[in-house]
Amino acid sequence: MSEETSTATPAPPAAGPMSLSSVVVHPLVLLSVVDHYNRVARDTRKRVVGVLLGSSHRGVVDVTNSFAVPFEEDLKNPEVWFLDHNYLENMFNMFRKVAAKERIVGFYSSGPKIKANDLKINELLGRFCKEPVFVIIDVRPNQEELPTTAYKAIEEVESEGKEIKKTFKHLPSTVGALEAEEVGVEHLLRDINDPTVSTVANRIKSKIDGLAALKEKLTEMKTYLEAVLEGKLPVNQQIMYNLQSIFNLLPNLNVSSLVTAMMVKTNDMHVVIYLSSLIRSVIALHDLVTNRIEYNAEEGGEEKKEDKKGEKKEEKRVMVKRGKKDEASAKK
Repeated sequence: MSEETSTATPAPPAAGPMSLSSVVVHPLVLLSVVDHYNRVARDTRKRVVGVLLGSSHRGVVDVTNSFAVPFEEDLKNPEVWFLDHNYLENMFNMFRKVAAKERIVGFYSSGPKIKANDLKINELLGRFCKEPVFVIIDVRPNQEELPTTAYKAIEEVESEGKEIKKTFKHLPSTVGALEAEEVGVEHLLRDINDPTVSTVANRIKSKIDGLAALKEKLTEMKTYLEAVLEGKLPVNQQIMYNLQSIFNLLPNLNVSSLVTAMMVKTNDMHVVIYLSSLIRSVIALHDLVTNRIEYNAEEGGEEKKEDKKGEKKEEKRVMVKRGKKDEASAKK
């Protein structure tokens, strides 16, 4: 479903003449998107779409705020979709009364991948800013990597004789915060995680998460290269250049000195682990023996107390018998 024509006057363009180079997303935007998803599309296959507010300076888009927009799409037919742009205009006019410096800089989606309708939504947002950015914010809780992925729409020609078509180009994205936002985020996370406490388990978990993210990226690279070899995807020279740079940075493991150094380092680490296991076992045995000695001492003390109590009772009985005998002899 295509959008209707708008009678309201669009806001002035937010993007400057300089081409966009990167996107900075603030924590308030991440919290708003997660809240939007939990309210509208939780436990469903749907995604949520909203508008990003902020500013653009020297090619860097600073996304400081956002608001949700009613959005519906048919999962089976990508041509059927609806975005309430009248609601969008009314909300932006109200936001502009509160923060006049904030302008529409793009839109967000809970993704987690690019959909067919995103280019059409980008064209709709072109009424409000010259060069809108598209940010996919992954709301899945099991993702350990950065949840933001930014894109901008560009025109490209696949080969001669074919028409120009629009596609999304990846933009570097980071999560940045002002000092006040950092204080707020630390206050929210105070009961969840204490950054001052560092344990071995947390370090190991961080390394495991890092290796899992590395595996995911390598799998994505492998899938892309296989698709290029099979002719399903065109060759992107920039991606090939980046892959070549990665391979050039890999160390040469055939050097004997490097192999020896790796073996020595590994052996040293294993020796430390072995000694730590021995020390832990000795300490556990020492604690067990100490507890046993204390337990036996407590049992012996209780037995002595019981013996003393028995002796006192026996003395009382003897004294009672003697008293009775003395009374009987006195009566006689």
